[in-house]
Amino acid sequence: MSAVKIALIQMRSGTDPERNLDDAEALVREAAANGAKFVATPETTNLVQKDRETLFSVLRPQDEDPAMVRFADLAATHRIDLLGGSFALLGPDGRAVNRSCLFGPQGELKASYDKVHMFDVEIGSGERWQESANYKPGDRAVIASAASTVIGLSVCYDLRFAYLYRLLAKAGARVLTVPSAFTRPTGKAHWEVLLRARAIETGSWVLAPAQGGRHEDGRKTWGHSMVIDPWGAVVAHLDHDEPGILYAEIDPAKADEARTRIPALHNDRPVTGPDPLA
Repeated sequence: MSAVKIALIQMRSGTDPERNLDDAEALVREAAANGAKFVATPETTNLVQKDRETLFSVLRPQDEDPAMVRFADLAATHRIDLLGGSFALLGPDGRAVNRSCLFGPQGELKASYDKVHMFDVEIGSGERWQESANYKPGDRAVIASAASTVIGLSVCYDLRFAYLYRLLAKAGARVLTVPSAFTRPTGKAHWEVLLRARAIETGSWVLAPAQGGRHEDGRKTWGHSMVIDPWGAVVAHLDHDEPGILYAEIDPAKADEARTRIPALHNDRPVTGPDPLA
């Protein structure tokens, strides 16, 4: 393992998939030209659309969606590992899936992961989200080789479920990816502290490319893409919600160092109970 230059792409995806892919491609090309060997885009890179009818009118199955072809070509052309943070795709049962896709330097699809935890919440002030009304949740954790190490895949709301990241780290992941589209209220309150907590708990690098700003469909996302090291320090941060690129160098060996200093993964013990109260 050795240090790797990485780039996180911050976007403001809208309702036109082709335009979103054009925007993503330009930023990925710039990142690769500046030496990044691992590049990641945010959640729902290809489409941000909350209207159900309009959403399903433009969704495509994975083998027909242009995002898959364009990201595979980008990865192969620039000889990089490229994570499509997530794409909104049409699943085989007619529901949508929120799928993170990792492409390798030959353009091959190395791994894909369907977001497990659905964002079904009432934040307050009338802001309510019901992701499960349109999307089918995944049911499997995924790791893959990239960035000269092993990475564990996740998406946005997964960040609140610490067990998933411990599972990924125990399976060998030294880098955890969290492509996101956090709302402004939850981003302001919880984004940084949750990212740092997942890094500290697992002794892992955490890479979090984000959507940011006011989108065409009316939603507002937090932005503030971040890179967190395995000791929980913020080593790179976009302090805004505008589209852009965040660069950093990550050394996977630092995850091993952190886990040696605080062997929390090794010290896990099974616990039973408590019994429910009468």
